Amino acid sequence: MSIDPRRAQDVWEDAGEHVQFTVLKFNRQDPQHEREVFQEFADRSQAIVRSLKIRDAKPETGSQLKVAIGISNAAWDYLFPDAPKPAELETFTTLKGPKYEMPASEGDLFLHIRASDNAVVYEAQTQFRRVLEDVTTVVDETQGFRYFEGRAIIGFIDGTEAPAIEDAADYALVGDEDPTFENGSYAFAQKWQHDMPVWNHLKTEEQEKAVGREKFSDYELDDADKFKNAHNVASKFTENGVEQKIVRMNVPYSNPAGGNTGTYFIGYARHWKVTKGMLTNMVEKGDYLLSFSKLLSGQAFFVPSRDLLAKMAEDEFH
Repeated sequence: MSIDPRRAQDVWEDAGEHVQFTVLKFNRQDPQHEREVFQEFADRSQAIVRSLKIRDAKPETGSQLKVAIGISNAAWDYLFPDAPKPAELETFTTLKGPKYEMPASEGDLFLHIRASDNAVVYEAQTQFRRVLEDVTTVVDETQGFRYFEGRAIIGFIDGTEAPAIEDAADYALVGDEDPTFENGSYAFAQKWQHDMPVWNHLKTEEQEKAVGREKFSDYELDDADKFKNAHNVASKFTENGVEQKIVRMNVPYSNPAGGNTGTYFIGYARHWKVTKGMLTNMVEKGDYLLSFSKLLSGQAFFVPSRDLLAKMAEDEFH
């Protein structure tokens, strides 16, 4: 086999118009029963997605529903203690830098649902919850949206450094280096809350120096014109002199009347070490975005291929 996006879950396409991120944890009261419920979910979730794609199909575009389901290292050990595990899967632990830190949070299952119609997102999440509600507790659910022109909530074009769609699969999907888990992906989910009044108080020129790009045109500034801890400097990760990339689908979220606004960062990668390297650089270099942001969560997950989900459902994965 080789990398085949058709066998993968939806980890390498667009961020969507309406988005739901949900993190669940198992109740850990009856391992056998909870494993059986997860196996049922592995099967039913795919049937739910297929059904909703039919219900949501538009004459011009078909359905825009996309779903990714991830399993954390702790959940993997709980559900499949005797089974092989993705080579790079580990429990994310808090990263600390000289000034800032990225906290780790609990979570066993990760659901990333997006569609052009919020009713479809709602229905998918509701049906998923019907299967899992007796054995899991909600850690966090966040509803996101597409901001103007697909920009981040801070006003800049998002994902400029992400690979182009035609190249994305090679950066997002595990290959033959880990054959059992081919076409899976390492996901990292992290919730940022921004102090928007602080950010909006900055002049545009300062914001551009902080991000490393012009706000309107997205043109990258020369290094001499950026802050030393500009986001596109601090978040860069190289290996053997080559910049490494992941697929990012960051999404704004907000309760604007209450002043709760932020970014839900989601990154999918072929190699967890690449995402972890980026995060480590951000805290060690004091990424400017951390200066007006509070990090609320962070955990790594593995998103199995659809083939592997089917094996889990049929109790063929040991």
